[in-house]
Amino acid sequence: MTESYEVVVVGGGAAGLSAALVLGRARRRTLVVDAGEPRNARSAHMQGYLSRDGMSPAQFLATGREEIARYGVELVRDRVVDAARDGDFTVTLAGGARVRARHLVVATGLADELPPVPGLAERFGRDVVHCPYCHGWEVRDLATGVLASSALSVHQALMVTQWSKDVRLFLHQVREAELTDVDRRRLATAGVEVVPGEVAEVVVEGDRLTGVRLAGDGPRGAGVVHEREVLYAAPRAVPRNRLFVRLGAELRETPFGSYPVTDERGLTSVAGLWAAGNASGFAEQVVNAASRGYRAGAAINGELLFADLDAGAQV
Repeated sequence: MTESYEVVVVGGGAAGLSAALVLGRARRRTLVVDAGEPRNARSAHMQGYLSRDGMSPAQFLATGREEIARYGVELVRDRVVDAARDGDFTVTLAGGARVRARHLVVATGLADELPPVPGLAERFGRDVVHCPYCHGWEVRDLATGVLASSALSVHQALMVTQWSKDVRLFLHQVREAELTDVDRRRLATAGVEVVPGEVAEVVVEGDRLTGVRLAGDGPRGAGVVHEREVLYAAPRAVPRNRLFVRLGAELRETPFGSYPVTDERGLTSVAGLWAAGNASGFAEQVVNAASRGYRAGAAINGELLFADLDAGAQV
């Protein structure tokens, strides 16, 4: 038999659990389908979330799962492989089960695709980081590098100077000619050293990042090593938007991928289909994702309430 719920939430991160918490407290029969792939899994801690500053992402999610269980919300460890809409939503799980829902919240987030520099991925979330607001305090005053992935990396390098005055911008595959006069003036004023040339690898010694090696001639075919203790690298955002595409939601193109068009509550162009957290946009930190989930959960409860009242009035 196909189980029926008022709401199915796809994704058990901050946004999905927050939506589920609100819905559970509103006495809505809710299911969370969690594939267990949080974006910040490699990070030892999360920052900037009032009262949760420094908590590990794993602990944060474990606490959230305990909280939603208090209100009767069900959680299944599985992956949604398909969804269809015929009035309600039919959701197919990888394990073979199908569930029905009146509303569907997609909080699947996004994946980070790092530049293909040897050694980079292994250090990501440790001494290779991407967000100064997430990690800047922990790596303050260290010898810092910024790996350019586009001309927009100038902005990242300038931001990083708030946390360290020893910053080098490695242009990597960005040409010096792509820097504007304003870029050059700001970088010079901020004291950022611009290093042209492609990065060959990050250097690791004793389980810590010690430098950035440039490509070029030299011993064993390697180039100059710049001593660095931390490296900022901006990953390419890969939105997990397959369900939105499958259900025909309108998408908007951004420099960071395709995301669904939503109203301020998170409702997409498809009735009953909601987006929360990084499924709705690139720049949602954990605290913002939780807020988006809360907002969607409260809005869905209101939608269900008034739909049932209106249906009852017509009988």
